[in-house]
Amino acid sequence: MTGRTTIDGTWEPRPAARWEDAFLGGNGRHGAMVYGDPADDRVVVNHHTLVRPNGSEHVRPPELADRLDRLQSALLSGDTRAAEGFGAGRPLVWVQPFHPAFQTRVRPVPGNDPAADPSSGYRRAVDFATGEITAACETWRSRVFVSRADDVIVQCVTGPGLAADVTLDPALPGAPPRLAVGRSTVLTQDGARLSLRAGYPDSGLAYSGVTVLRTEGGRVSVAGEGVRVEGARSLLLLTRVRRHEGHLDLTAECAALPGDDYTTLLARHVALHRPAFERAALTLDADPAERELPGSELVRRPDSPALLERLFAAGRYHLLSASGALPPRLTGLWTGDWDTAWSGAFTTNANLNLQIASAAAAALPEVSEAHAALVYGQLADWRDNARAVFGARGLVAPSHTDGESGHTRHYQRAYPLHLWTAGADWLLEPLVEHEETTGTRDPRLTAALHETALFYEDFLTRTGPDGRVAVVPSYSPENRPANASWGTVNATMDLAAARHALTASADRLPAGPVAERRRALADRLPDYRVNEDGALAEWAWPGLAETYDHRHLSHLYPVWPLDAINPYDTPGLAAAAHRALELRGAENDSAHGHLHHALIAARLRDGARASAAVRSVLAGDFFHDSLMSAHYPARDVYNADAAHALPAAVIESLVQSTPRRLVLLPAPLDGCPSGELRGVRTRFGAGLDLRWSADGTATAVLHPTRDARVDVRTGDGSTLTEASAGSPSAPLELTAGVDRVLELRPR
Repeated sequence: MTGRTTIDGTWEPRPAARWEDAFLGGNGRHGAMVYGDPADDRVVVNHHTLVRPNGSEHVRPPELADRLDRLQSALLSGDTRAAEGFGAGRPLVWVQPFHPAFQTRVRPVPGNDPAADPSSGYRRAVDFATGEITAACETWRSRVFVSRADDVIVQCVTGPGLAADVTLDPALPGAPPRLAVGRSTVLTQDGARLSLRAGYPDSGLAYSGVTVLRTEGGRVSVAGEGVRVEGARSLLLLTRVRRHEGHLDLTAECAALPGDDYTTLLARHVALHRPAFERAALTLDADPAERELPGSELVRRPDSPALLERLFAAGRYHLLSASGALPPRLTGLWTGDWDTAWSGAFTTNANLNLQIASAAAAALPEVSEAHAALVYGQLADWRDNARAVFGARGLVAPSHTDGESGHTRHYQRAYPLHLWTAGADWLLEPLVEHEETTGTRDPRLTAALHETALFYEDFLTRTGPDGRVAVVPSYSPENRPANASWGTVNATMDLAAARHALTASADRLPAGPVAERRRALADRLPDYRVNEDGALAEWAWPGLAETYDHRHLSHLYPVWPLDAINPYDTPGLAAAAHRALELRGAENDSAHGHLHHALIAARLRDGARASAAVRSVLAGDFFHDSLMSAHYPARDVYNADAAHALPAAVIESLVQSTPRRLVLLPAPLDGCPSGELRGVRTRFGAGLDLRWSADGTATAVLHPTRDARVDVRTGDGSTLTEASAGSPSAPLELTAGVDRVLELRPR
């Protein structure tokens, strides 16, 4: 493999034996999991809309608002368990679980196995820059990609005198026994049309898949549940799947598939995929020999810069591939099993935002736009949540969603996620970052922030003993005080969200009474509390004791991503936040907890702590051969958190920006002593390329797309000069279209 291919791809010397190790392709709608096995060439077909009806789609938020005043009074009077009865008696209802559709199978006719000698030069690879997945041995080759241009899974198999059976197989692990499966096969002049319809048990909903098979030469005949091809030089399979009500016109579905050859289809796809993937890149001072290693060997070298390079590229590839109709689920866009952990949902109180954390900075607007599609598509349901549970106008987001319903439905004593009111602001914040990066105001975001502020105007009606507004009930996902129940008063995340939502909305309004009222309400919120350990408290309410050993870091929301607490403007609170980070445990070693820790440490300029958190993931056996990750160490529970969030942790350690500030090398990771980060986008509207060396020197080139005035900082206080002048202006004045070169020298 060339150096570029190993950074922008990965490979294995054997087929995948588990679906978790299958190489991944996707266009944000369809997903493909490729085993690359010449003895049974399987491609698992996924689609973002494939969720199994389980009754939750009809669940609406319960009418609890008439009980809210009594609950608030009880909590404010010191009843630490009062919230346990709010919503009690309602069963915990998981959202509709995400599931695979089926797998296409191309199996050699007995006696024609191209892999009779498994050592015959086999290689399986995925090229991140093109999205093409290949597998080949001496006499056989399979190529697969998921087209961004034509929304179809494309597979081409070539070899001399191919003889194979082709089927659509729905028998995947965990498939419901009462899944009503029907198939049809129609021979055509150049091949065949295969279709499969699967009706969900006890539902009028179904999903249907169609595959058009085209052969070059040879004969095609009906055989068993599919077709047999004999004597062909190549097979071309085009596959789509759709979830629907009733029945589809499968003939029309097949007719709608493109008629072009593989080369033409690939070129059309690459024209869209490659520019997106190549907008940003990380190159480190890595050992060329390690760059040549297969991924399964490289992941055993946690301190290798080559591993960090490859995981950065893989993370951007998988994040891009999983984002389109919707942003990535807990499993991205992929699963080979119907029994997905936590329903394969979007968990919105931490995981989703962590997965998409690099979208703005790593130049992937496609991811931000997918996130916007999820958020704006559910606002009506969020309004229902606010009205039914809290008797308020505005928006309250759920903690889990299947991508269809945004109604809250998670009622559980230990995880009273229906009490979480910070969700709307938390989920809108990535869209604020996207807007700042692009410089284009989105009226949908302005309207959503307005409605979020409306909620707080209606909800924040009670006060504490100090006369300040109290957030009650309040909940810090997914933790509880050591001496109280989960539902409490003044969780720090809730305070941060309320303050941010009110001020962000006011900033977008014309001067007048509404903007003034919202700023005044934000000013009446309690200050953040520093506890007896000198740490930023998770609950700003007297008497509530900390629970430090927990995977979530919800109370550090004002540090990351809000930047409301930072070492430059609020050094005292930043020190308290840093102390809170020092005291935080890893609890069950969830990948998202480690990388959340790394992102916050980077904001607080603690490179050693950020490095330790990242290394916990790199050394914890979190990555499958596919370079998709797991939720727990030892590759336990297929989960995209680590894979998708890792690029964000790397970028935040090297470059941070706000609309008015640029920080260079705030917290370099131990695995990045020198290298180049290209194509980063800043929130003040400039592209940035950064080169840095182990001796402490660095060069940053800014490419402004709009005028801006920014304060430039370095993580360690290094001397900063401008290449074309003696020193940069303070703050730095940027002009659209005029590049600026900054040089850093050690103190």
